[in-house]
Amino acid sequence: MEIVIVPSPEDGGRIAADIVCGAMENGARTLGLATGSSPLHTYRELIRRHRESGVSFAAMSAYLLDEYVGLTSDQPQSYAHTICTELVDHLDIDNARVFSPDGGASDPSEAARRYDAAIAENGPIDVQILGIGLNGHIGFNEPSSSLASRTRVKTLTERTRADNARFFADPADVPHHVITQGLGTISDARHLVLIANGARKAPAVRAAVEGPVSAFCPASVLQLHPHVTVIVDEAAAGELELAEFYRYTTEHKPASQGY
Repeated sequence: MEIVIVPSPEDGGRIAADIVCGAMENGARTLGLATGSSPLHTYRELIRRHRESGVSFAAMSAYLLDEYVGLTSDQPQSYAHTICTELVDHLDIDNARVFSPDGGASDPSEAARRYDAAIAENGPIDVQILGIGLNGHIGFNEPSSSLASRTRVKTLTERTRADNARFFADPADVPHHVITQGLGTISDARHLVLIANGARKAPAVRAAVEGPVSAFCPASVLQLHPHVTVIVDEAAAGELELAEFYRYTTEHKPASQGY
């Protein structure tokens, strides 16, 4: 696991975009996309490079991490709609190759199984972008999630629902359930890139990076993966015990070694 501490979220977005573009140059064809505030600087940087430098995403496919149960892709609060607004609509990627769980399915559990099978059939995902929740969740794998879990229906904690209430007209409208890639599904990706910004994320980052591997902090499963880059701004790195070591290793890494 490589921990990269950056001065600002914008700097983190540029590094994450470097990872995505470098992977594409080396033959990557599948991206895993997360919604939320953490990846936004990365997506803005990818859009900028597409518009100003001609970086093409035409050969790419993309898979979303999760979707609310009960929301269809045309509803503004759905993650399928959000990722189009924030990224896909601004690139040359084919919308038909951007996939998400079917939150409007009559049988959400079966929809989750189909989605997991589709990722397995067309993957592995080359670069998976991740954020982290205040309680250490990635995707919507809340604390107590199995570290080997597959895509399935999960119940959201009230804390997570409250964190997402700003996207809904009424907090009561936030769904109680989601379809989310499991921790095992996420771990199948070749390269995991977790982005966290702000002091509120510092305890979760510390638990994920330096704490024990435990279902209590689902993001700690990243410690078991062979290729992980964690990009945090100074505020999110504020509780890391080995912060100076991470800065040192980033500064002195071999020139031939990328992220």
